[in-house]
Parts: sequence; structure tokens; C-alpha cells
Amino acid sequence: MARRLADDSISAIYSSPLDRTVETASILAKPHDLSPISYDGLREISHGHWEGLTRKEVEERFPEEYIAWESDPFTFAPQGGESGISVLARALPVIREIVLNHTDKNVLVVSHKATLRLIISSLLGFDARGYRDRLDQAPACLNILDFKDSVRARLMLFNDISHYADHPHRPEKHLSRWWDSASLSENSNNSL
Repeated sequence: MARRLADDSISAIYSSPLDRTVETASILAKPHDLSPISYDGLREISHGHWEGLTRKEVEERFPEEYIAWESDPFTFAPQGGESGISVLARALPVIREIVLNHTDKNVLVVSHKATLRLIISSLLGFDARGYRDRLDQAPACLNILDFKDSVRARLMLFNDISHYADHPHRPEKHLSRWWDSASLSENSNNSL
């Protein structure tokens, strides 16, 4: 991606403060002689006491909590974690500030799968309740949004991985249980 964006005019690079995003942002910043600016509001969604556990472990240890979250991750949060609404409450003001500070400029924002899906859903006026089922983000994908002002955006490119198309992203069981179940039953109905 750094090679792909090397000739673009980038005026600033923002990232989540988590190490993996700071590292990615630093790689992307190098050709532009920029230093990434970290914003806490761009960090990944917190899953509270689920952090570090697999989905199967969460289902076994916290079955009722997992069922509530699986049915509505937008408003429900695991103990000590964040709901989608909470993520938007911290991320959208950051995006607004970035847009206002860089009118008619290109900037990069390096964040995380859930955070990006929630931001994009909100900016485009999609029902963010289904962000886990309806939008996917491959690792190191490129999304381009064109802003008319700080609250109106147009999606120009989504989940693009052409910079590593020789190794395409194949979603596996990492979406919601609903999506995984729908895919499994659909595949079983279509098998010979």
C-alpha cells in the first residue's frame, strides 16, 4: 500500500494508538516524509473481559452475554467493553476534526476493522446495527471517502486490496455467527 500511495499528495496521516496501526501508519507515512498522529478515538472496539479469548471461549464462558451481543453489537457491550454506539461517540468527533483541519486535502486514517465499519456506516447513513454482517474489511485494505463537508461523505472505494491482489483476502469464520450460519446453510443447499 505504501508503494501504491507513494505518488499521491498526502497531507497528514492519523492512526489508532495501538502498536499495529502505528506501525502501519509509519510505513505509509515514510514516502511522504510525515509522522503519524495518533488519536485514541480511532482505536479498536474494546471487548472488555472477552479480550484475548476466542469466540468459542466467549460462547462457553459468557453464553447469555454473547447471545445479547451477537443479536445487537451496536447497543450491547460485554462487561467492561464498548458497544458500537460507544465507538462512534469517540471516533466520529475525531473524523470531523480531521476533515475540518484538512479541507480539500488527502489524508490517511489507519484504524481497525470494527471502528472503520462503524464510521463508514454512520457517515454514509447506513443502519450501523448490521455493521458486522453487512461490511467487511480485509487487512490493509483501502477505503476512500470524499467529504463535501464534515458530515457528508461519499464512498469512492471500499475494501480495496488491489495492492496485494495476488494474495486475495478470503473471509473465513470471522464475521458474525449469523453470517457464518447463513453461509454454511447456503453452501450446504448448493452442494452436489
